[in-house]
Amino acid sequence: MTPLDSSWLAARPLPQPDGDIDKNSRGRVLVAGGSETVPAALRLTGEAAFRAGAGKVQLATVERAALALGLTMPEAATFPLPANDAGELGAAAGSVLAGYLDRCDTLVLGPGMGAEAAATAILSAVIGEPRKGLSLVIDAAALGACADMPNAVRAHEGRVVLTPHPGEMAQLMQRDKSRPEDDPEALACEAAERFGATVLLKGAQTWIACPNQPVLRFAGGGPGLATGGSGDVLAGIIGGLLSRGTPPRTAAAWGVWLHGEAGRRCAEQIGQLGFLGRELLPHIPRLMASQR
Repeated sequence: MTPLDSSWLAARPLPQPDGDIDKNSRGRVLVAGGSETVPAALRLTGEAAFRAGAGKVQLATVERAALALGLTMPEAATFPLPANDAGELGAAAGSVLAGYLDRCDTLVLGPGMGAEAAATAILSAVIGEPRKGLSLVIDAAALGACADMPNAVRAHEGRVVLTPHPGEMAQLMQRDKSRPEDDPEALACEAAERFGATVLLKGAQTWIACPNQPVLRFAGGGPGLATGGSGDVLAGIIGGLLSRGTPPRTAAAWGVWLHGEAGRRCAEQIGQLGFLGRELLPHIPRLMASQR
């Protein structure tokens, strides 16, 4: 086990753009998810991707929420996806979303999706044909759909980051819900090997596992991060870093550290409890700059 701290990050700096660059070459992120119940989750994820340095962000969500979401985030393009009767993404959203993948370098799938979304059909359509230049962050309800698709995830040759909390990890690994609490490090390693992916198991301590690499442990952050929208921000940070060409394990580690340190700063400035997920966002660029 290796502690994730500023020394580890200093040895693995983020790629920096050169002077002659446009928004497309800075990194293109597509965030897909949301629902009529949680229509603005993607705003947090999309802004986090921008704050982490992505040049272009696109948001794909249920059609009834797409226009309103676009109005709240004028920097991003917004695409409507078919919904089901529950107001969640429907099965037909998968093929529509797959048609957008050539427009992005990184897909973040899952923020704001609920249990009634057609996650299995959507994930199958999205990951069925791996694209060599595409990396993925799979989050929230989309994680459970991965449980029966380890080979499809592995086919992406390590370009996938999975971001479960303990309950989602139990679902992902089809285990008793108490198991992630018993030995989170071992379970994160097992999941990383099974899916051939970078796995970060979120909690009071976050474990980052990747095949054939030492496990990383991050002990920072604090209880204030256990709030609605916080995970959506983390997924967006990682997606933004991946789109810039950061390797998956490094992007996950930097994302966890930036998210945790932003939480620490909010706790100092606002209070240990009560700060909002969106209040993490302005800290991200300053924290990245502090580690150069």
